[in-house]
Amino acid sequence: MPIVRDPLDPKLSLWHCLSYYLRFFRENEELSLTQWGKIIGAARSTVSNMEAGRHRIQEDHAKIIDSHFGTGRLFELLLFFARRSHDPNWLIQYYKYAELASLIKIFHGGMIPPPFQTDEYTWAWVQESETDDFEVLQATRVKRKRAILDREDPPYLMALIHESVLATVIGGHAVMKDQLKYLLKLTMVPNISVRVVPFSAGSHRGVDGCFQVISLDGRDIAYAGAQNGGRLIEEPAESREFCFKFDRIGAKALSEDGSCALIEQYVERYS
Repeated sequence: MPIVRDPLDPKLSLWHCLSYYLRFFRENEELSLTQWGKIIGAARSTVSNMEAGRHRIQEDHAKIIDSHFGTGRLFELLLFFARRSHDPNWLIQYYKYAELASLIKIFHGGMIPPPFQTDEYTWAWVQESETDDFEVLQATRVKRKRAILDREDPPYLMALIHESVLATVIGGHAVMKDQLKYLLKLTMVPNISVRVVPFSAGSHRGVDGCFQVISLDGRDIAYAGAQNGGRLIEEPAESREFCFKFDRIGAKALSEDGSCALIEQYVERYS
């Protein structure tokens, strides 16, 4: 017999609310997952994942759903506001997107971006966190890093980091030296690009904090970092703003060769 799961709690987030009512309206019309999939042009498994919150509906789905059920623009508007709201489960969804991405653009002005960290560098950061279990957090971060780098079809990774990241000693000189040597090694990987925004560049579009742009099939998702969390941005117009911001910061960064030369200088400094 098929596994029947309880519907999601619509009070947890607008995304859960969307999934809850997708299932409610389908079951109210006594439609099977397969029948409903034919109506919206999706596989049975996709419909199941939508109702379980594992897959998010898009504008074309919302319009078909509203038209079929005669709900005005209910689902279209719920989708609109869900994309702009804070989702308590944003981090889970972020890593799902990252594991499917074809391209990830990262800007960071505070630390080496997580996918490029050595385990020792990560551990130094973990020890400054407020977690009750450093080992669990360390294992989780290392696992997430490997899920991106060790994929059979890894994404293209483009990183912009500020020179202050190279100058900030995390974990001691030995850890920093190994970290920067590892960063140089990564620059030789065909699908990885690392460029440094030097101190001499002055002000730039990244002064407000770190962010990422995750390119999926046909659309971009952005992530903006913040204290005690972050925000996942799925609204297309706002995501494009972060693409533009990344390009503007990149215009002030050194070339790949120039960036490697600067990183090598810092390796010598930590020797």
